[in-house]
Amino acid sequence: MSHSATSHSAEREAAGSTTTATAADTARNRAPRRVAVIGGTRYFGRHLVALLREAGAEVTLINRGSAPPPPGVDHLLADRDDEDALTAALGDRTFDAVIDQVLYTPAQAVVARRVFADRTPRYVMTSTMEVYDPATSPLVRTTPGVPVAEEAVDPAHWPVYLDLPWHDPAALARHFGEATAYAEGKRQAEAVLAAGRPPFGWASVRSAHVLGGGALDFTGRLAHFTGAIADGRPVAVHGQPQPTSFVRHEEIAAALAAVAASSWVGAVNAASAEPLDAVGLSELIAGQLGTAARYRPAEGADHAPFSFDRWYPMDTRRAGSLGLSFSPLGSWLPAAVAEAAATTGTATTTGTAAGIEATETTTTGKDV
Repeated sequence: MSHSATSHSAEREAAGSTTTATAADTARNRAPRRVAVIGGTRYFGRHLVALLREAGAEVTLINRGSAPPPPGVDHLLADRDDEDALTAALGDRTFDAVIDQVLYTPAQAVVARRVFADRTPRYVMTSTMEVYDPATSPLVRTTPGVPVAEEAVDPAHWPVYLDLPWHDPAALARHFGEATAYAEGKRQAEAVLAAGRPPFGWASVRSAHVLGGGALDFTGRLAHFTGAIADGRPVAVHGQPQPTSFVRHEEIAAALAAVAASSWVGAVNAASAEPLDAVGLSELIAGQLGTAARYRPAEGADHAPFSFDRWYPMDTRRAGSLGLSFSPLGSWLPAAVAEAAATTGTATTTGTAAGIEATETTTTGKDV
């Protein structure tokens, strides 16, 4: 692979046949027998490992040991950036599927292609909706009011710059801001997996912002809202906040397991279909807390999580065509808010999500 900017023409395989099973059903009924999970020790990664084990899979967890592994797994200590060390740790192990929770850069993707080329027929990457953020690349274009489909960022034609200092965050910061480095790293990692003739069937699950799980949510973003609103502090929002996409933490885990059990190739958006902006989220939370939300204008980088001044909610139609099912936002968000409020000791009232339709419709930060 060239160390200069390159454009790739990956061979496209047809998507698998459409099914009507939910992601959780597929994960339980068709789980691969041997699965490696890279990362997987926090937030929805732990639920993913539990879901795979419940389905009868033998799970091998690969990480640097920064957090204890869930019980009942084969645990390998290795730095995924060190190709020789990763190869040695794996020994002669092979897998039916690999789910990579912590693939952030094209340099890491190059290592993954080489190390796992003869070890697995299936490689699934946890990606992000931030690949669609138009503020992070002039190559990304979105149309206000139109949910963003997977084709907006095509890994087969995305340029890869392996000569950038991907292993040195401080040096990389001289090229990109933090948000751009995250989004561009994910885009280029997908492009590496897709390049040329991939050695395995690859898939990229582009996750929406993950909510739910209370104290398991290490990002603290939803707790930021519940704490501020409960304390009467104003939420910093843009003058015309744009909506974004969300997914329940248990459902993104089920989607990853289901994709690992499938054979289609490419990227898929993973989200509840209904978008929501920061004001709508704040009003929902205030309603559950029995209080009123206060606001102040966002100034530069000083704004609440999920407050955006640009449009890029995701189109979820491809997920539906592949048999991946995500619950309507209004059916699970109130519970997620209650869980977040509980982490800050804030009481909520019961009820449904005001202003969010709890019906199936086709509308449309760093979680891992």
